[in-house]
Amino acid sequence: MSLPTRQLGGTGMAVSGVGLGAWAIGGGGWRYSWGAQDDAESVATIRYAVEQGVNWIDTAAVYGLGHSEEVIGRAVAGMPESERPLVFTKCGLVWDEDDPSAAPYRVMRPESVRREVEGSLRRLGVERIDLFQVHWPDTGASLEYDGVDEPGESPPQATPIEEYWQVMDDLRTEGKVRAIGLSNHGVPLLERAEALAHVEVLQPPFSAINRSNAAEVAWADEHGTGVIVYSPMQSGLLTGAFSRERVASLAADDWRRGHVDFTDNLERNLDLAEALAPVAERHGTTRAAVAVAWAVAWPGVTGAIVGARSPRQVDDWVAAGRLELTAEDLAHIAEATVRTGAGEGPVVPAGAGAPA
Repeated sequence: MSLPTRQLGGTGMAVSGVGLGAWAIGGGGWRYSWGAQDDAESVATIRYAVEQGVNWIDTAAVYGLGHSEEVIGRAVAGMPESERPLVFTKCGLVWDEDDPSAAPYRVMRPESVRREVEGSLRRLGVERIDLFQVHWPDTGASLEYDGVDEPGESPPQATPIEEYWQVMDDLRTEGKVRAIGLSNHGVPLLERAEALAHVEVLQPPFSAINRSNAAEVAWADEHGTGVIVYSPMQSGLLTGAFSRERVASLAADDWRRGHVDFTDNLERNLDLAEALAPVAERHGTTRAAVAVAWAVAWPGVTGAIVGARSPRQVDDWVAAGRLELTAEDLAHIAEATVRTGAGEGPVVPAGAGAPA
């Protein structure tokens, strides 16, 4: 099977509107785990997604502390070269091998980046990474650090973006990576990076609940930068499969148990998920597919990263890769967003007008 593709900025890569996110298949035993995961099931999921037309996978070295990349490497190694998906990964989160439960550190020192790219190439079993991304701005502190006072400024002991972006560009020139991108970087940092070397791809979180990065998406659209958004289903909340009971039953080491979207904001988020049902019914599809299609319909977005832990979960959303929401659909979702009070950020793109 195949899905329609779009050009990913100026990278020369054409990607399906949905890509497989490999966070959860990293398995358990680390700080941001989604719980235990069977590796054979993960390999089957990757291969099934590719059979359905998904032509790219997004992962990161930190997912499962290297394990996600290893599983992907095993899955793609058994595929004919012509059928292999593009593989995107990220660097910059360094973990403590002796304390896997500790929050990883944001580190983008040049020597660390070079160690990371070699580690990812080895685990993935590839000669070149298709897209290598900076996971978070460097702070020189743990992932949970939140001490940046001014947008675009580097906190103490952090590597300035000019220094680590130069290393990323060098890796592209050397042929170790095909394209480079930034994840979770705001407009001030994007401007600083663009002044040094073109930001080919941006990866922000974006969903009907989390719309706070609309300005970053607009910046990318203006600069010819491809955008692959993550968490378009808001970690499962927009699938229609969640309830208070389901949240209470999550594994003890599932990071979602303590997140505000699954606690204080749960009811309004579930109300928005329920509001997607009429749209799904009109198109004969799932609420999950509608949620993903909403994100991909936003101007400037090239594709959406969607997680799956089993082939069945792929079936829940893969239709988003060919689903085109109508103006009526988008207006309905915008109205429901306002009515439920779910999330934050603009409900329609700038200049598109308020919902009726």
